[in-house]
Amino acid sequence: MKPATRPRIVCVDDDASIRRFVGLVLEDLPVEVLTCADAVAARELLRQGPVALLITDLMMPGESGFELLASLVADPALRAGALLAVFSAGLNATTRARLEGLDVWRELDKPVSVRELEDCVMQALARAAGPRPMATTAPAPVPAPANESTAAFSDVERHTIRELFGGDAGLYGAFRDQALQQFVLDRQALAASLRAADWPAVRRQAHSLKGALATLGDATGQALALTLENAAATPDVAACQQAWPALDQHLSQMNRP
Repeated sequence: MKPATRPRIVCVDDDASIRRFVGLVLEDLPVEVLTCADAVAARELLRQGPVALLITDLMMPGESGFELLASLVADPALRAGALLAVFSAGLNATTRARLEGLDVWRELDKPVSVRELEDCVMQALARAAGPRPMATTAPAPVPAPANESTAAFSDVERHTIRELFGGDAGLYGAFRDQALQQFVLDRQALAASLRAADWPAVRRQAHSLKGALATLGDATGQALALTLENAAATPDVAACQQAWPALDQHLSQMNRP
């Protein structure tokens, strides 16, 4: 097996917007970023070569992130020393209790800031490299990201750019543009799941939307997605039917010029 020229980072998330976010954030780091949508694809990436860090969502179609983590702990040869991290909008006391014994190195809450995600990856690389000799000269300062003007953004967006995107308006704009395109497909998928009364799918899709909307700094959309997610968890059919039109309309309005 030919080793990778750069350390490989695997992100497992069924939400295409979040996979794009991770790719955008990490594209300038000295790593090879590999993203996939489910546990089956994640294992295939692990079989193709060593991975320094695997970051997985928890609520996914098919096998959950919990099951993926458990399978890797049980199969050290496949894991090959990869550090394991979780990336979820549903981290709470119950979730963390389920993660015990799964050798999770780091927990990242969605929405995660650019700085926190970069720090997680760089610390994983440093850990994989082992101790290094003390530097005799101070490291060169890291240049600030090339920013675009924030004049075209709303106050809420400017706050999100500052708090989550490290002040990088260009990065935020690129993520927002991709997310808006993805929301068109997300609306179609959610409508189909509601028609089919597939409540686990509705819950999972609403959960994914909640994370993407939170990353955009959209508190209203995040709350609407959470309402639908909670209704589908029961499931409360009447509550789902009441919650969906408001979320659908909100997503539709986001794509209007």
